[in-house]
Amino acid sequence: MEPLKVDVVHFYPRENAQAHNTIKYEVVNDEVPTIAVLRRGSPFNGVIRFDRPIVEDEDTVQLVFTLGDKPMHDTQGSMFLRRDVVSDKYSWSAKITSIDDIHMNFEVSTPVTLPVGNWALRVVTRLKGSPAREIFDYENDLYILFNPWNPDDQTYMEECELLQEYVMNDVGKVWVGPIKTTRGKPWFYGQFDAVVLPSVMFMLDQAGLPFHQRGDPIKMSRVLSRIVNSNDDDGVLVGRWDGEYEDGTAPADWTGSVDILAQYLETQAPVMYGQCWVFAGVVTTVCRALGLPSRVVSNLVSAHDANSSLTVDKYYTETMEELDIDPNNPQGADSIWNYHVWNDVWMARPDLPPGYGGWQAIDATPQETSQGMYQCGPAPLEAIKQGVIGISYDVEFMLASVNADLMRWRHDPQSESGFSVVDTNNYHIGRMVLTKKPYVFDPLGDADRDDITVQYKHREGTASERLALMNGVRYSERAKRYYAVAANLSNDVSFKLRDIDTVTIGKEFRVIVDIDNNSDEGRNIKAALSATSVFYNGVKSDVVKKIEGKLFVGPQKHEEISIHVQADEYLPKLVEYCNMKISAMAIVDETKQSWADDDDFQILKPNISIKFNEDLIINQPTAASLSFVNPLDRPLSGGEFRVTSSGVSGRSVRLAAPDVPPHELVSVELPVLPNKLGKINIVATYRSNELKDINGAASVEVFEG
Repeated sequence: MEPLKVDVVHFYPRENAQAHNTIKYEVVNDEVPTIAVLRRGSPFNGVIRFDRPIVEDEDTVQLVFTLGDKPMHDTQGSMFLRRDVVSDKYSWSAKITSIDDIHMNFEVSTPVTLPVGNWALRVVTRLKGSPAREIFDYENDLYILFNPWNPDDQTYMEECELLQEYVMNDVGKVWVGPIKTTRGKPWFYGQFDAVVLPSVMFMLDQAGLPFHQRGDPIKMSRVLSRIVNSNDDDGVLVGRWDGEYEDGTAPADWTGSVDILAQYLETQAPVMYGQCWVFAGVVTTVCRALGLPSRVVSNLVSAHDANSSLTVDKYYTETMEELDIDPNNPQGADSIWNYHVWNDVWMARPDLPPGYGGWQAIDATPQETSQGMYQCGPAPLEAIKQGVIGISYDVEFMLASVNADLMRWRHDPQSESGFSVVDTNNYHIGRMVLTKKPYVFDPLGDADRDDITVQYKHREGTASERLALMNGVRYSERAKRYYAVAANLSNDVSFKLRDIDTVTIGKEFRVIVDIDNNSDEGRNIKAALSATSVFYNGVKSDVVKKIEGKLFVGPQKHEEISIHVQADEYLPKLVEYCNMKISAMAIVDETKQSWADDDDFQILKPNISIKFNEDLIINQPTAASLSFVNPLDRPLSGGEFRVTSSGVSGRSVRLAAPDVPPHELVSVELPVLPNKLGKINIVATYRSNELKDINGAASVEVFEG
């Protein structure tokens, strides 16, 4: 008798997917699915068909699972199929569940610490007591992922219902824009698209993460923060912030992650271009695809502390003109971003003292190196909140992002350091930290906005918040020096820059500073006021309008200075996302009191309306109408819509839009063939030569015919 020859191995992809919470992956929903997507630590079933009837007393069947091309202890599971098997959560086992002539049904259990990835299977058959053997290599990979539903998995989330949001939801929102006009930008994650898991495996290989470390969510998330940007390992996305995107895709034009990952896998070269929310959107797709719970986090008024002082420092000349350099830091000046977007991932932290598990911040936007590479995190939110900066990884950088103090310094020849403090603002940085609320998707408004500031820091101004920041300062010699200089300052003239709430594109606005002389003597004041177009990362583009002058304010009197900005003055100078910065500086001749303040706001643009004329029936063609009104006094030319939907296709569709006169309706028809029952989500962007970064989204039900 010859050893058994394997005819077919089958892993019941759909049935296993139901039990493993992987039923949404496209590959298990093919007409004849061949690829299994599984979660570690949960048993799965399979069957082998042989070329002859099985003789249990004579035949042995061995399963050998391997990950990578050089299997070692952690990346190989080898076991003989037997009936009397007791499974153990930390080791492999394979149990025969039934034998029917030429069919052997079996159940495999995997370790709950197993490295995740695409595993290969070899089946080895022998006759007992004989060295002869037959080898069968299974032609398909088995994807084995993290299992946050399993209490023994490091990614386990006790509130399992939240996994419907943080692992299973394939559409979301990213909050972008300055503090007063921040809005949710819809993003299609598409983690179940057939191209995503292969592209993630390629990313991990490209990053050089050893196979035996791929079961550790700490190492995995740190590597993902590095490989989603292209700076070190030819990773997924090239970051660019200067408005010049002709040789790639402008960051604002992306509607989701799938196109980016598909292009990366196909070309095996970095995709152009990304900005912080694009990096964060791709990270969420990759994490959720791997089974690592993840959310996108937006920090409004975000600090980049370039010199680890836990302060953001702005420098001015003696006459209060702002300097664009930091004279004390050759690495570059600190900066304040209107907003910055990163990710939280969920895991236990057995490498740290108790209390630091749960949400961890990681940031894939390349700002600074950590251990020599552009990577950031995982930093426990609890450590950031308490100012414990000695804990892995990059807590100090994240603490400054959400809770640094803003300090203004004026050139002062009398001072030992050459500069004296103008003022400090304890409330400016980290004004609000936002993410999407679980289970809610509001395509038209902000009902799905979740304020999680309290998870990152104590309420501003409370003793706990000051103590957390000072706890960080205590561990940093450089920060100690900065805070030692910030003495109390006495001033008898008060200045206030009035907030600008909203300005619709094409409308005028006015910048006003209120000045109150609280002394019994007149004061001569030199003042400057400017409006500048800026990129969202704080880099200035063009001065739109500026005034400088002197004025006298009598004792106990009130005065104001202002500039009036017309649409024609700012429209030619707007850059992407239409962010404006207004800056005001003043110096009192008699007392040398100095003051400066600035404010950011966004010129608002319309949203795309997405409407269907009829109910959507599965597999029945229909059309959606996409439209908005041109808000400008000039025509729009060269327009294009880009649309992505979860229930039509994960890849985006481009539609050319006709040129449109001023204040007329921009409109296109999108053919739709729904291929999925239940709620589907549609995300759209529009750009033209005159107007960019127009967004819209819709949710709609698809019914049975």
